[in-house]
Amino acid sequence: MTTTVQKSAPAGGPRPEGLAFPKPPTFDSVEEERKYRKEQLAAGFRLFGKFGFSEGVAGHITVRDPEDPQTFWVNPFGMSFNQIKASDLILVDHAGAVLHGDRPVNRAAFVIHSQVHAARPDALAAAHAHSLYGKAFASLGIPLAPITQDACAFFEDQGLYADYQGVVSELEEGKRIGAALGPHKAVILQNHGLLTVGQSVAEAVWWFVTMERSCQAQLLAMAAGTPKHIDRDVALATREQIGTHRAGWFQAQPLWDQIVASDPDLFD
Repeated sequence: MTTTVQKSAPAGGPRPEGLAFPKPPTFDSVEEERKYRKEQLAAGFRLFGKFGFSEGVAGHITVRDPEDPQTFWVNPFGMSFNQIKASDLILVDHAGAVLHGDRPVNRAAFVIHSQVHAARPDALAAAHAHSLYGKAFASLGIPLAPITQDACAFFEDQGLYADYQGVVSELEEGKRIGAALGPHKAVILQNHGLLTVGQSVAEAVWWFVTMERSCQAQLLAMAAGTPKHIDRDVALATREQIGTHRAGWFQAQPLWDQIVASDPDLFD
């Protein structure tokens, strides 16, 4: 694995001279990249567990395999986010066949993620969970408003799927979710929860974390009064600073450092 740095701030703002900012690593082999992606995925689940995003057996994060992008790695059905290791992950194809692993896969995980990956070939990873504030906010059937700097990352860059039909078990509903996501980094699944995508596991996980917190902030603000919206031009300019692929990956790095230090067994 080769780690490189870029001498420009990922958020697009000015930087002090001489400072270098990291960027995602590059790899010398498919095997190295697969190992990295699986470790990132296991770390993502541990983070979801730490943030309390688990709800029974619901929730899933996926990442494409670097050798065959038509397959993806996913969590075993019914395994605690807090206990998932890289060696526990399951490889499935877009037809639902298990190619690696000996545990079942959540039908909803396959239905949603196979169709999201099919609709978004640019997205390497996708994340979905039944987080408390995400599902509460999703019941309103409205998009996140630009009322905070963090929420601006999703300004005019979020979809809304407003046709809840129960537990997702049919491919057609997965296709409709993929269509509602469109070209955006996130989609609010009405009466269900949040789903985010990214060009890395870290990016997809970060968008989920900060979107969940933005939902919480808007619910609190709406309960207290009528929140003031940020001007459209300012919101768009802010999105270009904090809402890019590089910015999403970079903002996740402190979380990754923490989970690697606290949960070294995730690499097993």
